[in-house]
Amino acid sequence: MSILKVIKERRSVRRYRQDPIPEEVLLRVLDAARFSPSGKNLQPWKFILIQEESLKQRLVEASVRQTFIAEAPVVIVACGFPDRCYSRMGNYMKSWSVDVAIAIEHLILQAQEEGLGTCWIGAFEETDVKSLLGIPEGVRVLALIPLGYPDESPAPRGRKSLEEIVSYNSY
Repeated sequence: MSILKVIKERRSVRRYRQDPIPEEVLLRVLDAARFSPSGKNLQPWKFILIQEESLKQRLVEASVRQTFIAEAPVVIVACGFPDRCYSRMGNYMKSWSVDVAIAIEHLILQAQEEGLGTCWIGAFEETDVKSLLGIPEGVRVLALIPLGYPDESPAPRGRKSLEEIVSYNSY
C-alpha cells in the first residue's frame, strides 16, 4: 500500500477484536518506531508493552475510564527522556516530546499497514501510569496506544482544505 493511502485510511479505533497479534507483526510495528527520526538522533524513547489484563484494567482507571483501552490485546505506553534529548530545538525547547510523537506516528502508520487499529490516548494521569508501571523519575509518559485488530469501521474524518492550512513565502 502507498504511504499516502495508509495515512488517508488510518482512523482512531475504539473497539478491538481479541485476536492475538502475531509476534512478527508486533515487531514490525515496533521497528517502525525504532527507525523514526529524532533530534541529533538521540532516540529519547522507550515503549512499554502491556498485555496483562489486570494492568490494562488499571490503565483504564488512570485514563478517565476509557474502557476500550483494555479491549485491545496490547497497550503501548510511550515514554520519553527529557534529560537525554536535543535540548535546543528551535533554540527554545527540548525535543523529547516531538521525537516520541514522531516515533508514535511511525508506529501507528505501520500498524495501519498491518491491518491493526490504534488510538492515540492523551487523556491519562501521568503520575498514576508511572506508579502503576514503575516508571522512574525523570522519564515522562507522552501517550498510551491501544493496539489490536479493529472490531469497527470508524467513519471518515473531515479534513481542512490545503488552502486553510498552507501559505507560501509568508504567514
